[in-house]
Amino acid sequence: MNYSIHKIEDWQSIVEQILPQLNHNILLLKGNLGAGKTTFTQFLLKNLGSEDEVNSPTYSIVNEYNTPKGKIYHFDLYRLKNIEEVYDIGIEEYLDNAFLCIIEWPEVYEDELYGLKYHEMNIVNTGDSREITFD
Repeated sequence: MNYSIHKIEDWQSIVEQILPQLNHNILLLKGNLGAGKTTFTQFLLKNLGSEDEVNSPTYSIVNEYNTPKGKIYHFDLYRLKNIEEVYDIGIEEYLDNAFLCIIEWPEVYEDELYGLKYHEMNIVNTGDSREITFD
């Protein structure tokens, strides 16, 4: 599915359309710096009933949030250099115990997802808008 964002309020509409389609507990978020990955996550968690403050996990690598449906783990793998570092943070345990794992900058880990079911969202900042694809 394809979507366009022209103003911040548009994220709410996108989340409302995507939320019923989230059938897997892994969501890969791809996009350049400042594309809106964390902004999308903020809207998503609010719609899932979380009252937690949602911030980018750039420095912490993973943030944990509570929702009525269960734990959500929000990863930022940007600073991780190889797959060993991903395993060192215990990603498998998070995946096994989460209602949802949102993974920004998943490229370092993506090959390990072979055989698992997950969703992928790509966000492209065109300057005038954000163009989004969701699988």
